[in-house]
Amino acid sequence: MSDNSDQPPRGRTRRTSSTARTGSTGSARSDATNARSNGATGSDGTAARATRPFAPELAAHIAEHIAPAPEIDAPEPAALDPLPDDRFLDREISWLAFNQRVLEMAEDDSQPLLERVRYLAIFASNLDEFFMVRVAGLKRRIAAGLAVTAASGLSPRQVLEAISERAHELMDRHAAVFTEQVQPALAAEGITLVRWEELGEAEQDRLRKFFRKQIFPVLTPLAVDPAHPFPYISGLSLNLAVVVTNPTTGKEHFARVKVPPLLPRYIAVDAKGRPSATAGQAPMDKRPMSFVPIEDVIAQHLDYLFPGMEIREHHTFRVTRNEDVEVEEDDAENLLQALEKELLRRRFGPPVRLEVARSISPRIRALLIRELGVVEEEVYELPAPLDHTGLNLIADLDRPDLQYPKFVPTTHRFLAEVESANPTDVFAAIRTRDILLHHPYDSFSTSVQTFLEQAAADPKVLAIKQTLYRTSGDSPIVDALIDAAEAGKQVLALVEIKARFDEQANIGWARKLEQAGVHVVYGIVGLKTHAKLSLVVRQESDGLRRYCHVGTGNYNPKTARLYTDLGLLTCDPDVGQDLTRLFNQLSGYAPKSRFHRLLVAPRSVRAGLIERIEREAQAAREGRPSWIKIKVNSMVDEETIDALYRAATAGVPIDLVVRGICALRPGVPGLSETVRVRSILGRFLEHSRVFAFCADDGMRKDLVDGGKESDVLLPGPEVFIGSADLMHRNLDRRVEALVRISDPEQIAELVDLLDESMSDATATWHLGPDGAWTRHATGDEGPLRDLQSALIYRQRRRLGAGR
Repeated sequence: MSDNSDQPPRGRTRRTSSTARTGSTGSARSDATNARSNGATGSDGTAARATRPFAPELAAHIAEHIAPAPEIDAPEPAALDPLPDDRFLDREISWLAFNQRVLEMAEDDSQPLLERVRYLAIFASNLDEFFMVRVAGLKRRIAAGLAVTAASGLSPRQVLEAISERAHELMDRHAAVFTEQVQPALAAEGITLVRWEELGEAEQDRLRKFFRKQIFPVLTPLAVDPAHPFPYISGLSLNLAVVVTNPTTGKEHFARVKVPPLLPRYIAVDAKGRPSATAGQAPMDKRPMSFVPIEDVIAQHLDYLFPGMEIREHHTFRVTRNEDVEVEEDDAENLLQALEKELLRRRFGPPVRLEVARSISPRIRALLIRELGVVEEEVYELPAPLDHTGLNLIADLDRPDLQYPKFVPTTHRFLAEVESANPTDVFAAIRTRDILLHHPYDSFSTSVQTFLEQAAADPKVLAIKQTLYRTSGDSPIVDALIDAAEAGKQVLALVEIKARFDEQANIGWARKLEQAGVHVVYGIVGLKTHAKLSLVVRQESDGLRRYCHVGTGNYNPKTARLYTDLGLLTCDPDVGQDLTRLFNQLSGYAPKSRFHRLLVAPRSVRAGLIERIEREAQAAREGRPSWIKIKVNSMVDEETIDALYRAATAGVPIDLVVRGICALRPGVPGLSETVRVRSILGRFLEHSRVFAFCADDGMRKDLVDGGKESDVLLPGPEVFIGSADLMHRNLDRRVEALVRISDPEQIAELVDLLDESMSDATATWHLGPDGAWTRHATGDEGPLRDLQSALIYRQRRRLGAGR
């Protein structure tokens, strides 16, 4: 459930420079922005936001590509009154609160048991990434003297102390959930996680044979003595700290044994006592199954690694290191080569967390602290076994009775050929109407994937232009682009090779595409390209027609089954022209481009959203209808939050659905009394971004003779979907795109989705003004509605009605 923006619930990068926004959207706001970029506090009370300005040549390079924000016809903002200094929640503490919500899903005994196991694994994986990136980055800035007071008002040291306190609490709670709740529940279902001493003699004998054949050959003990310095401990590796004694001399020695990461975290022992290297083959007839942590098996056979020595003690430990990637793009002649070198360097980042088993002896604990260079606050003592990311092995067992009911996405009704087994002609369907997709309820493979595959095979298609941020290892999207290039079509792939933790995979795809004749570009130096865009140019009888897809999620068929995302398929000429101009900006030079239905970061997303927020505030002051409804993964950007505060003080009802971080305080008297913030977690990762504004016009039907309603819908609210979250990196350091929805029925569908997400009848977490999230899962009449389950049920009903 991580975000890695586009990561997992699955709550499941950082650059060395950030773009200064040069477009003017009002002098007061520009002054505040300039003050923040200099680390000061704006005269309107806006908190400081630390940024590192671009080198002049880099800023000029970006300016050659990206046009300044267009002027938007909106009312001038009212005089800006000072806002309270304590109006922002801390982003790091808010992230930890998000991961607490993931943990609460694991604590919920109404969830299927193996799904609770998966939530435990997700919590652990999320926290690993948080330490590798956020905590490591904060420590690095403190060490370099570059850290500034957070928008929340906390000093860097105070943030680090608060993180340590909350992380210790959550990790202890996480361990308790596993040992006291989930592990006993698994045992009751015949799935036992046992330690070596709990195995029977016959099982131990078989595991000894398994160790000799499958594990021992890949182990490498590393001694520590004057000839062997303390070994480098790689990030996230599980290790055994071993103390041995030479029986001849009586001298004591320390050694480290790394648990090979390519071996299974748990070794399955089947009903007949036979060990298995893979834990994913549990029988469906519910026969008992036992799993042993691999480090237990290694620990019992240390005499094989140190023959002739006496094994005195052994303890497990794990280190988390700074694994963020920094590449000075303005100095890098070849971005691929520079990034590959940085990835190699990533493995040697400084430690930021040390996890040790509670049974560790004080002297070995002190030795690890000294040799690794960590401080006491960075040590986390936990019950063994460590590293619960490996619990995914258990969660993947073939036990449908302990998992969410199986769900198979269905083809969107406008793309489904009821009378034919052949795929729908996607181009014909798009010519008929815009198609709004909602994944995973609408199948990605029969919509977006089919769209690109048909484009690759269609002789009338002349060109395909595509952004790729994250994609799967065996991507049919990449295959389609290669097929298109080999068929002689003009194919442009904008590969974002700096997508965090996917860098190595994306480098591989970039080279594979280049070898196939695809024009591969890496966007604009200094900016990540995070927009989700596809453009297909097709020769038709009446001329060239451009078919487009604009989405909120990555072109990844695997995550499309786990993430909730929206996408628009259209051949609207305005969108086609917008995407043509944007791709030209990304691959060449087109700084004078303007857009009809797109808002594009870093120039116009923040400015465009704030103008619309101010328009709603003005409507409220004048007594006209107004409201704002937004759904994002994270909300951190202070300037946008301040605009929302001012709209709230004007009386605008504001509903926010935020999966992860939220720095806005709702419900503060005199500041945000009209703001409600909700969060939804579930079997799917909530990942879509929607921005809806009343625009002084409600959805309504036209009146015909006699005052009866016709079937004609008048223009209603203004709604955008797209790739951008309300974070500094999205608005300042990435190319993002939001597209305005024009079809009234689709506008109504999206507004209804936001209303359902905010409904008191829907199970959600509610954010309070103090930053605490409270879960609302039951009401007076029992459990509240699970939104995702309701949408699955609705999709099945639509499919049945279509038949």
